[in-house]
Amino acid sequence: MLRRYKSDPSHVIAPTKVEIQSDLSYSEEPIRILAREINELRNKKISLAKVLWHKHRVVEATWEPEDVMREQYPNLFTVL
Repeated sequence: MLRRYKSDPSHVIAPTKVEIQSDLSYSEEPIRILAREINELRNKKISLAKVLWHKHRVVEATWEPEDVMREQYPNLFTVL
């Protein structure tokens, strides 16, 4: 059964400003690597890195190929 919605000011979400280029795209920057994993296929092993992106939450982190991330963002893999 559906019920009528009662408005509540605490339900309002503040929008975040995103800079959009003229071709309607925007750039994302990774913040850090959360985890690493090796995915095994039949005859191939693929190393993956779980990447936390800027302006995204931890639950929205994505698994990306580690070699691609090392090539594009080598600063994420430096050892302190």
